[in-house]
This record gives sequence, structure tokens and C-alpha cells, in this order.
Amino acid sequence: MLRSELLFCYDIQDANPNGDPLDSNKPRIDEETGKNIVTDVRLKRTVRDFLHTYKGFDGTGSKDIFIRTIEKADGSIQDGKTRAKDFGKTKPEMLSAILKQCIDVRLFGGVLPLEGDSITLTGPVQFKMGRSLNIVELKQLKGTGAFATTDDKSQKGLRDEYILPYSFIAFHGIVNQEAGKHTHLTDADVNLLLEGLWFGTQNLISRSKFGQQPRLLIKVNYKNPYFFIGDLDSYLNMKAENTSKVRGVQDFELDLSGLVGALALHQQEVDSVEFIKDPNLKCTLPLAWKSIKF
Repeated sequence: MLRSELLFCYDIQDANPNGDPLDSNKPRIDEETGKNIVTDVRLKRTVRDFLHTYKGFDGTGSKDIFIRTIEKADGSIQDGKTRAKDFGKTKPEMLSAILKQCIDVRLFGGVLPLEGDSITLTGPVQFKMGRSLNIVELKQLKGTGAFATTDDKSQKGLRDEYILPYSFIAFHGIVNQEAGKHTHLTDADVNLLLEGLWFGTQNLISRSKFGQQPRLLIKVNYKNPYFFIGDLDSYLNMKAENTSKVRGVQDFELDLSGLVGALALHQQEVDSVEFIKDPNLKCTLPLAWKSIKF
């Protein structure tokens, strides 16, 4: 397995990419820059949900997702210790079974809350917070709820929701092959991660997430197992007359010249570059890059 870096870009229209539960579920916005922030936890959840729903990691066979909501017979939700016990009675049994069955632990690591002790596994796949390339605009929408606020009221209650007209979000990540040895990460797992990023984002068909589209996924593979460029998202540039007025991919061109230049500067360290691109995204890719095949 080669060390690699990931750059994943997607956009969303008239929806909420990642609400803050401590702030009325408003989309997260950096007040200094006016740019949208999406947590790495949200992105990992996208991957987990896709693998669980579409790739058979549902616990019915030998494949599972460790961090997922499981309802017990009495209607309560499993806690972490109870979840760990699903995989064995002793610590060695649990750890072995979890690493064998649970792709999300092999990818992202986690804390296994075992009785009397816990095991912390550092995830070989890590992402920074995602940030939009454009300056976003927060919109508050008011609507009528389905029910009255109390039983004795004759009028329906009002509700508020917050959306962004448009956000083009870039995530930077790294696959650390050394940490992957401890979680038994495989190349097949990484391929499923890429599929989860692309198709998981496309298949987030909930009310608040409908309208998300994956636009660009780049994987840079390195010859040197200890090298990576870092901050690949910082080399992207949105070329538009006014980024605060962008409302879709038709309104800008994604300039990759900074990224291409950084890769050329370190070409002796780069083994290959793989990508998948949405045809509606305007950008120029080097001919030497290879298409990702799912």
C-alpha cells in the first residue's frame, strides 16, 4: 500500500451541508472569511452510511460498521461497551473481530470502550475540516409546521430552517500506510473509501442534504512512504467575477494550476495521480493523470 493524499470537492445548492446543533442547526460559517465549514465527522458519516446501505456492511454477515446506531429490544440505543460485546467476550476476541469485520475502524480508527479499559486505534485515513472555496450566504426560511405548538391551539406552529444557496466544498485527506498496518487496512478498503466519498455524497437524499453533487476526487500516490505535500485544498482557486454570487458550477472555473505546480515541484516523490471528475465541472486536468475505476 502506498502513502496517498486525497482531495475531494463537492457542492450543494439550497440546502444545509452540516448544521451546528448548538446554533439552531445553522450551517457552519467562518465569520472572518465568510466561508462554509463542514466537519470531518460529517464526511466520515457519509462514507459509513454508504457502505452500510449499499455495500453490505450491515452486520448480517461478516461485514459491519462499528459506529452506527443500533436499537435494543427495549427501544433504547446501544452504548459503546455494549456494541463492543457484539464482537466477543474477551478483549483479544473483540479487537480481532472488530478489525476483521468493521471497515470503518480499519479506515478511521476509533476508541473501543472495553470493560475496565479502552483501546485507542489511530485511523490511517484522516481528513481536515472541509471549507468552501466561495463566500457563502446564510438564508433563513420560515415555514408552517404540521402541528399546533400545544394541544389547545387552533393554529399550526412556525418553524425556521437555514440553508446556503450554494457552497463548493473542498476536503483534504491523507492515507497513512504505517497506521494502516495497525488496523489491517487494505487497498480494497481504500477503494471502497473512494467509492463511499463519491457515491455516498451523491446518495445523501435527505431533505437537508438533497442537492449535493460530487465534483472532483483526486488521489495522489507517493513513492516515498514518509512524504506528502499537505494542504492540497489550499492550491485550488475558484475563478469567478464574484465568488459570493456563485450559484452553481456554471458560474466558475476551478483553477488547478497551483496544485499541478506543487505536484511538478515534488515529481520525484509522486508515483501516480488518479482522479474522477463530474463532466459539468469546468477545469483542466493533466493528461498524465489516470481515471479512478470503481
